[in-house]
Amino acid sequence: MSFRTCRFLALAAVLLSGAAHAQLRLPSLGSTLSPLTRSPLVQHVEPLVDNVLAPVDLAAARLEETAARARAHRRELDRDPRGELIVRAELLAQPSGAAARDALLAAGFQPLREDALGGLDDVALLVLRAPAGLSLADALARARALDPAGAYDFHHVYLGSGSVGAPATVAPAAPVAAEHPAPAVDVALQVGLIDSGVDAAHPALRHATIRRHGCSDGDHPAPHGTAVASLMVGEAAHFESALPRAVLVASDVYCDLPTGGSVEAIARELAWMTRQHVAVVNISLVGPPNQVLQRLVEHAVAQGMLVVAAVGNDGPAAPPLYPAAWPGVVGVGAVDGKLRLLAEGARGPQVMFVAPGADMAAAASGTRGFSPVRGTSFAAPLVAGLLAAQYQSASPDGARAAVARLAATARDLPQAPRDGIGRGLVAEKLRTAPDDVDLARAR
Repeated sequence: MSFRTCRFLALAAVLLSGAAHAQLRLPSLGSTLSPLTRSPLVQHVEPLVDNVLAPVDLAAARLEETAARARAHRRELDRDPRGELIVRAELLAQPSGAAARDALLAAGFQPLREDALGGLDDVALLVLRAPAGLSLADALARARALDPAGAYDFHHVYLGSGSVGAPATVAPAAPVAAEHPAPAVDVALQVGLIDSGVDAAHPALRHATIRRHGCSDGDHPAPHGTAVASLMVGEAAHFESALPRAVLVASDVYCDLPTGGSVEAIARELAWMTRQHVAVVNISLVGPPNQVLQRLVEHAVAQGMLVVAAVGNDGPAAPPLYPAAWPGVVGVGAVDGKLRLLAEGARGPQVMFVAPGADMAAAASGTRGFSPVRGTSFAAPLVAGLLAAQYQSASPDGARAAVARLAATARDLPQAPRDGIGRGLVAEKLRTAPDDVDLARAR
């Protein structure tokens, strides 16, 4: 097979996996962005990925997905000058004070919504409409010039950092009641999740205590959130998570809305997590730098929260993605079943740990079975669960101590010692191969 053919097949795999990018249950985009399945093409391409994927422009593939999503939801979504997905005609603001807020209003900015974000040092989040006659980019520049001490940015939308394959078993799910009450769990053994919705009826999650929050119209289970949740607190025959039977505090920031994954939704749920005293929160979502979200994450970290985030799958030479690359966040990369760094995984100083993220299975939403998963999205929850088990107190010292204790268990990779793996590989034994789980074993 020629190199040109190999590269074409690898790019096809990227576009297919990008098309199902985390499968966050946003409204369908049509056949051009159909969900990832285990098609013959994908099965043929996957063995080639680690050898020829690196030259492919994965960041461009991700931006192509954002462009398609924006086209499919023109009324709600748009793109910023860099091509990143944003909520149409909205800016985010954290004015430095009352005088700055008044100056914005005097300059023609129109407030659309405001949230006090209780829990994050009561830092308010203001959503603005640009003054008449100004483009959104020019309005952003004007707001920053009016209030240099404030934080202003586009209203970005963040996406998941991995793909969920076709379920190994596709029997319809039904609510499953445990034969015996689940054992009491120490409230300290809880971990937070900001993601898409979780299918709490899945058998792998029957023994976990799941507190769901975020959607005003009920629960919206989705593939990405369910898979990540199972890796954090799930338990089944031949399947083990990082923190089985713990309390999962799960925030859905998508709710099947076109604007799902917006900074506003993430900020609101991050504030809620602080009010619930959740010490470790996993965010397997990625996006561009955003001044407003960065400040909110900094407030959460300063209050003692450990924020764990996937570093993304734009490739080893791509610019960093966020929130993983912000100071104080535990960025997580991924390895495959042979302990090789994923070719598509980000690398750099933002990577604090690596964990299994490919050649593995996780719970499949809407079924009683499991799906193959791939991406840094699925390495991060393993690290988050391990850190939650190590966390001793809701303080910065407690967070640092938890990271230090986990780092003491990490090891180098055989092929690339300390090359892009931060403090090392953890959770190696928590990788469940797809062949090891099926419907019968999930019961």
